[in-house]
Amino acid sequence: MAAQPTGTNQTTQTARTASQEAPPVPSLVWSDCQGGFECANAEVPLDYRAPQGRTITLAVIRKKAADQAKRKGTLFLQPGGPGNSGVDFVRNNYADLPAALRDSFDVFGYDVRGVGRSSALQCWDDQRYTQAVTQAKGVPGPDAFGPALREAAEFNQACVDNSGELLPYVGTEYVARDIDLLRQALGEDKLTYYGRSFGTYIGTVYAALFPERVRALALDGAYDPVHYANRPYAYDRPQYLALDGAMSRFLDWCAADQATCGFGDGDPRAAFEKLKADLDANPVPTANGGQANGYTLVYRLMFNINEGKVIWPSFGEALRKAQQRDNTSFLLRPPSPASFDFLGPNVVVECVDRDYPRDPGRLERNVTANAQAAPLLGPAMAYGPPTYDHQHATACTQWPGERVSRYDGSYRAKGSAPILVVGTTGDPDTPYQDAVALSRRLDNASLLTFRAEGHTAFGRSACATDAVTGYLVDLKVPASGTTCADETQPPSSTPTVAPPGTTLGELRNGVNERLDRIGTLR
Repeated sequence: MAAQPTGTNQTTQTARTASQEAPPVPSLVWSDCQGGFECANAEVPLDYRAPQGRTITLAVIRKKAADQAKRKGTLFLQPGGPGNSGVDFVRNNYADLPAALRDSFDVFGYDVRGVGRSSALQCWDDQRYTQAVTQAKGVPGPDAFGPALREAAEFNQACVDNSGELLPYVGTEYVARDIDLLRQALGEDKLTYYGRSFGTYIGTVYAALFPERVRALALDGAYDPVHYANRPYAYDRPQYLALDGAMSRFLDWCAADQATCGFGDGDPRAAFEKLKADLDANPVPTANGGQANGYTLVYRLMFNINEGKVIWPSFGEALRKAQQRDNTSFLLRPPSPASFDFLGPNVVVECVDRDYPRDPGRLERNVTANAQAAPLLGPAMAYGPPTYDHQHATACTQWPGERVSRYDGSYRAKGSAPILVVGTTGDPDTPYQDAVALSRRLDNASLLTFRAEGHTAFGRSACATDAVTGYLVDLKVPASGTTCADETQPPSSTPTVAPPGTTLGELRNGVNERLDRIGTLR
């Protein structure tokens, strides 16, 4: 069982200074793993306070540069999350990378500690998670806080029972230290890195710890690291507002273009509120014997709205189907075990990383205020079971374990090479103001802005993709304040294939549980 909580600053400082002995560099033995990819395992310290002690095995993957004569080194790709597989991220996105990146770099990724093939964390089993998301509501009642707090405590206890020995060691400081060992194992003097969403926080911590080892860091869909780690309520509130703002802008478009959207009979906002309540009162049976309710609808919207404007006509059709109780609507697909493999680590890593106050009264005030400020999607998130970002506060305020791998130092990265921060103005997942804040917190950073709806910019904007590629390959830093404005507009009808600039994962791949895809620019 994990040890009881101790002072955050003390435990992290202990992790940073307890041992001056350098951890051993992993030896990578590569083997073919199909499609031209090579895979290996890397042994790294479980606890960097004891670098010669127990180890944890990380699964890694690479594909060598297509043009060895042009090869500049290794490009680390880091997906969002926490909880997404870096191995899958490389395998699934390699073909859609610009040729300049595939020619110039060995493309590398790995599953971070506690995720996927790297000793995946286990909290609730699939049956208990299914029960939790089935019982959750799209429109929680006035007494929802108490049950949410108790359910979060039960989730925490399951984490301790099933993964207690691993919990203290999955925080982002240790992830960044793993990256530095992998950099050395690959023979790279400095790090070249593209991280999106939560991958930006990992990259930020790496730069803070090892500024002199940065060659190029592109941080797309950035976190404000100080708010994320040290002022979590100040981080949570803008995220609620960003998500609800994106949903509100979709509904405004739907009202203005009823011919294309086709949902709501002239008042899509009222129709959406009614639909959530109707589904809660009378869930729709699913093909596999489960059921979909208002929470299911909110959960699916939360992730799929990341695609930006190109998915808006598809939302209209899917909402119409939901009104008709048609379970082929992709918004009526409940989270499944493939989701839970992502959601469990998503909660755990953030609870280790973030310093939530322990005051339950303050928690209730913040949760209530966030639900009220974001009425479209916020209440379901605020009072739901521990799943994605918005639903972490109830678990993290009660987190029972040590957090020795949490980073709480300066984020200046003084002395680093120039770092590129990318922010999307209408990002529903990582608010644009976080990218602005990160660009100012770093000593040597440039901000690239993408004026658009949707999450992240690389692969969704030719302008941003070219800028990021030029930076990673040739170290050409866009002038601070550079703006891209080439957003793909909504189609005139529901697309049947993914249009340029988007993956439309739900439509192209069926049930896409949480597969991070870089947009495809054809």
